[in-house]
Amino acid sequence: FLGMLHAIAAGLPQDEVESMLFLCHENIPKRRREAVRSGMDLFSILMEQGLLAPDNLRLLKSLLKHIRRSDLLSLVQEFEERGELVAPEDQPDEHEIRRVAIAVIRERVGKEWKKLMRELGLSEVALDRIETANRCNLYEQLVQGLREWQRMKGRDAKVADLIKALRACLLNYVADVVEE
Repeated sequence: FLGMLHAIAAGLPQDEVESMLFLCHENIPKRRREAVRSGMDLFSILMEQGLLAPDNLRLLKSLLKHIRRSDLLSLVQEFEERGELVAPEDQPDEHEIRRVAIAVIRERVGKEWKKLMRELGLSEVALDRIETANRCNLYEQLVQGLREWQRMKGRDAKVADLIKALRACLLNYVADVVEE
């Protein structure tokens, strides 16, 4: 949320900040308005007053529409669409979901592990290294392949990519179980 606000503030020239400030004259006392020098100053005041929060972007969207900054408005809409606004505490994060998905895959993918790893983008050299290091242990070869994929992708290692790769390998049952 703060990263999004920072990106928006960085894209606002002073005249647009002043326009947004003018539009907020009913919400911000005159003395506070006079102290605003940047978009971040404005956003800080709006957050303090409860007019801007991760689950309350209505005013920000309205301000961006009024100053005709559809490019910055799209950042807000993208933030909303990613579902990061109100993530209940009991919902698992992507890391936890990925951990469970990998556990399901470990239990259900056998000899097809190399085909799956190729689909996920691992090189033949990496596959040969994993196979050599874990001779006669199919389960460990798959585990090491998935770990290598996670290392290679980093934060971009998404469950959706695993499901897509499973389906591409015609491992639809495993993909269905992972989705569940």
